[in-house]
Amino acid sequence: MKYLITGGCGFLGSNLANEVLRLGEDLIVFDNLSRSGSALNLDWLKTKVELTFHYGDIRNKNDVVSVISKTKPDVVFHLAGQVAMTSSLEDPLKDFEINVCGSMNLLDAIKNICPNATIIYSSTNKVYGDLDYFTYTELDLRYKVNNFPNGFDENIKLDFRSPYGCSKGSADQYMLDYNRNFDLNTIVFRHSSIFGGRQFSTFDQGWVGWFIQQALKVKQGNLFKPISISGNGKQVRDILFASDLVNCYFAASQNIEICRGQAYNIGGGMSNSLSILELFCFLESELGVTLELEKNHWRSNDQKVFVADISKAKESFNWTPKVDRNIGLKTMLQWVESYFTN
Repeated sequence: MKYLITGGCGFLGSNLANEVLRLGEDLIVFDNLSRSGSALNLDWLKTKVELTFHYGDIRNKNDVVSVISKTKPDVVFHLAGQVAMTSSLEDPLKDFEINVCGSMNLLDAIKNICPNATIIYSSTNKVYGDLDYFTYTELDLRYKVNNFPNGFDENIKLDFRSPYGCSKGSADQYMLDYNRNFDLNTIVFRHSSIFGGRQFSTFDQGWVGWFIQQALKVKQGNLFKPISISGNGKQVRDILFASDLVNCYFAASQNIEICRGQAYNIGGGMSNSLSILELFCFLESELGVTLELEKNHWRSNDQKVFVADISKAKESFNWTPKVDRNIGLKTMLQWVESYFTN
């Protein structure tokens, strides 16, 4: 089997690439190495076994057609994208070009060159908007969404907000439409928060890893100001460890006849839900520190709660997360500490 991973040197891409290599399958990585940490992830992958790396930009149609023509993949994990809400607000056109035009370049190339390939697209929970029309209860450390004890399923209405939500949502819908109109084997995963090794987090992307980095700086005496957060810290997401995400992608690709043309909410589920304040409580306990917070304005279009109801994925391709939230956090803490302190 030939696996092509667009954005294959990013956090998700490198974890998926590592699994392809572990299975002994053919791996093609496509990336422009623009994101922080991507060159480091490429070097890490190269230490394992020889792989085929194509330097290219998903926005460039010729780059995309070239890699598809040369490799003719069986499975494509489409992860190349602009992934930060804040960046989309700063440069909406660039966000559109990467997420919408880039995805269209890929779909069109697959349709014309290898239409039997499977494409799994990394979408986002932001396609559902800020979900402010639901009712929430404010607790001491988190918000609770009323009437959704198992989280949000795929039947809640799409509501694209922010340039990021519009671009990812548009690509999300094009993926599904290319199944309906051109019979392509497309699958859409609407992700909640993912974390794990090889994640070089920043302030605006990868919140679990970012706050772990800041807490370690406090422990090491290298941070002399409060840790900045957006909102009141009671926002809740369900976190999913990288190895569980890898299992999800492979399980779906191996059940393409069931999954093709479908969208799935993918996350850790209610049992792995976590607020920002709860994460800080965990870090204070694990590291033996006191963390001082500076609360700022809410981010535009932020969701008080997003927890994925993952029952559809379980029913379709028998996938559920295996890594408990606290075990995943401890593993992530160890990776960040070993990587950034050595």
